[in-house]
This record gives sequence, C-alpha cells and structure tokens, in this order.
Amino acid sequence: MKNTPFTAKHIALGAKMAEFAGYNMPISYSSINDEHATVRNAAGVFDVSHMGEFIISGPNALDLIQRITTNDAAKLTEGKAQYSCFPNEQGGIIDDLIVYCFVPNEKYMLVVNASNIEKDWNWVVKNNTNNATIENISEKTALLAIQGPKATELMQSLTDVELANLKYYTFAVGTFAGVENVIISATGYTGSGGVEIYFEDKGDDAAKIWDAIMETGAPKGLKPIGLGARDTLRLEKGFCLYGNDIDDTTSPIEAGLGWITKFTKDFTAKDIIAGVKEAGAKRKLVGLEMVDKGIPRHGYDIKDAAGNVIGVVTSGTQGPSLGKAIGIAYVAKENAAEGAEVFVAVRDKALKATVVKMPFLN
Repeated sequence: MKNTPFTAKHIALGAKMAEFAGYNMPISYSSINDEHATVRNAAGVFDVSHMGEFIISGPNALDLIQRITTNDAAKLTEGKAQYSCFPNEQGGIIDDLIVYCFVPNEKYMLVVNASNIEKDWNWVVKNNTNNATIENISEKTALLAIQGPKATELMQSLTDVELANLKYYTFAVGTFAGVENVIISATGYTGSGGVEIYFEDKGDDAAKIWDAIMETGAPKGLKPIGLGARDTLRLEKGFCLYGNDIDDTTSPIEAGLGWITKFTKDFTAKDIIAGVKEAGAKRKLVGLEMVDKGIPRHGYDIKDAAGNVIGVVTSGTQGPSLGKAIGIAYVAKENAAEGAEVFVAVRDKALKATVVKMPFLN
C-alpha cells in the first residue's frame, strides 16, 4: 500500500486504518457518527491526498478538455472551478472530476478520483491528439479538505487569502501556514462548507501544514476525520460516489448529471448521450428513504409491490444528521416519481421505502 504525507500522523492519532484505492487511509479516529457531527456542526480535516491531479497547459489545453469532458470549460475564468465528467465511447462515465482554471484557454488542473488515476490518465493521453502539454502530478501533490461551517473562520489566520470571499467552486493561490503556492479552493464533498488545499509535497511542508491546522483548530473543536464519515456526509447531500452511483455503464443523463452535460460543444459520445436524453432514460438515479427498519446497502435489489425487480441500491447508510436510513438507487423510470413506494430486498425480507428528492439534507 502507498502512504500519503500524513499517514504517520493518522497512525499516531490512533486512527483505524484500511486500504482504499491502493493507499493506507484513515477510516475513523473516534466514531463515524462523532466525526460526522463534528463536520456538520464545527470543522474537520480530511486527508484526501490519494486523489489524482493532472495539469493541462499550452495553446491546445482547452481544446483537449472540451473534447474529453461533458461540461463547458470555455465558460471558466481565472480562479473558477467546474464539476464535470469524462464520457467513454459508449456514453458511460469514465470518471467524474473537477476542472480548475488558472489561465483561460492555457492552464487547467483536473482533479480525479483516486481509484481511477491510471485509467483517467491513459484516457487523457489517448485523446491528446493536438499535443497539449499534460502532466500527472498526483504523486507529488498533497491535499487536505478542511470542512464544516467553522472551517473558514478557523483557518483564516493561517493564510493571506480572504477565505470568506471564496465563493463556492472558486479558488485562489496563496500562502498557507507559511507554505507558498498553496491552492485554496471552496470546493468540497460534504455540503457543509470549508476549503480544500493543494500543495506540492516537499520537505516538511506537509507536517508543517497539518500541525498548524491542528494547533489552530483543535482548541475550537476541529478534529481529524476519516473516510467513513466522508461517505455518510456526501450521501446525505446526494453526491455521487464513483464505483457506486456512477461508473462506465451509467449515462450522465440517467445519473441526474444532465446539468453538467452541455450539447453546445463536441465531446466524446455526444450523439449517444443526446439520444438518451431525447428518448428519456429507462432508469433514473433517485433517493430512497426507508419506511421499514433496515439499511439499504450497495447491490440490494429494489422491487415493486408485486415482487418484480425494478432497480438496485447503489449507496446506503443510516444518515447521522437525519436519524433515518437513506439510500441512492437506480430504478425504472415508471417507478422513479417522488413519493413512489418501493421495496428493498434485504435477505429474505422486502422492506418498504419511499422515493424522495435529493439532497436528503438541505
């Protein structure tokens, strides 16, 4: 397993560690519920250095990004970021990602999922027919997410960037904890506000930044948070997880990602995806709220009242902020209306659930 620049810190703090995407990652430090509540109510810091980062630059940078992503990166100005996805040639999703614009038309950073770094990089290389300058900086880039309603307030003393001025999906480059050239972005995967910071892993910069975050934030309630709470936090907000809710076989349209699919430009499998939109997706990604007691788990079948299989659960948990079990699932379009009654197959039982609008938590 690979280590991040912070692995020793996690182990020293007594974190429960496990393999994720080839990395030795912290799953929890105290409990998932406690860490979840910390992020919703105060602030927490996640090590997400396992994520992938690619730099795309040069006069053909925008052309490459436009051809391999569904969203319209031409709309990005300096300091803006955008959620997007890579479609494959069959109209499925290779990965979802964030595109950061440093210099319009000429310099961008793509942030991809840890489990897909090699696959994504190979896709970028394969499609780089106009010879944009591309660099995979994943191995040398550290990434921390400081998330929660108090995150920006607690971190302000560590940086020269005015964090309160960073609107959602914008970023700036500045000094953080004395380290220069840190990318500070108002992106995140929890729905509770905060920032993510990217910096080159060199010397003792990682330890310096981690220690500064903890020394500044811990007295005011900030705690280190593991990947377990990251999953429950994102699920309450209805954020997709690659490999669960979206994958190479799912269309952006059926996954509810039509809003990041812009048909005003050319991109891989545009005609196939447009066809799905025109005909209407045969299944839709929906939220589930359990009526009967039980938790919908990834891979559980969903049935109608007659016992016919009409879908499958892709993610599920007991929502700590909600006090109820929730899930995300693909169901046949005729069963996807808000308020529809469906049944989750849990072993030999059919547990009643209701189709609800996401996010589960506003």
